[in-house]
Amino acid sequence: MSEQFSRTELLLGKEAMEALKKARVAVFGIGGVGGYTVEALARSGIGTFDLIDNDRVCLTNINRQIIATRKTIGQYKVDVMKERILDINPEAAVYTHRCFYLPEKKEDFCFSDYTYVVDAVDTVTAKIELVLQAQAAGVPIISCMGAGNKLDPTMFQVEDIYKTSMCPLAKVMRKELRARGVKKLKVVYSREPAVTPGKSFCKGEELCENDMEGTKNGKRAIPGSTAFVPSVAGLIMAGEVIKDIVGLHK
Repeated sequence: MSEQFSRTELLLGKEAMEALKKARVAVFGIGGVGGYTVEALARSGIGTFDLIDNDRVCLTNINRQIIATRKTIGQYKVDVMKERILDINPEAAVYTHRCFYLPEKKEDFCFSDYTYVVDAVDTVTAKIELVLQAQAAGVPIISCMGAGNKLDPTMFQVEDIYKTSMCPLAKVMRKELRARGVKKLKVVYSREPAVTPGKSFCKGEELCENDMEGTKNGKRAIPGSTAFVPSVAGLIMAGEVIKDIVGLHK
């Protein structure tokens, strides 16, 4: 095992590190949550990544996204994340997909190839389809609920979707998944009531591509976010993935 992972091996053991090296994890959404998930997975020794996102880094990402700097503005997020992974672990294999995952894209992905799926996207339609495809393939998936307009990172919990409360996104997901016969789903969610942000609107041409859904009359209210809330959600997601792969939850 590479010396760079020796401190992790002290806790998990050699056999677990080999399992992580052989694992292939697909992360859908490389934003405030997904970027930190990938960062922790790369530093934990995951051997193969699929990164799915069609967005480019923009100036407003700098306050919360680990890949966002003045130098990376305008670059595709999956490309920046790939370079970062390989700087951490040159032995990793990284496959990038410049697209937003939607139901019509499902044929482009073979979920049975993955060891684990991470859902860090924002749209309900995409989240539902990811759950359906992963569970149909028998692949574990973890899904992040709403992290916008939150200020208390200690309020995040790992729970089954049907045991969640407070989170509006989780409420919608419960209804939609129940209607589709989904029995369970591991999620990271916050019980903190959403903070009402100051009113801010972006015109359509000013929005990042992944913010376009939900616009009305060319404008959309922008949720507030911080450096210390989505990052915590992403790190919790990564921890769950690692523990599941090496069997610490059994």
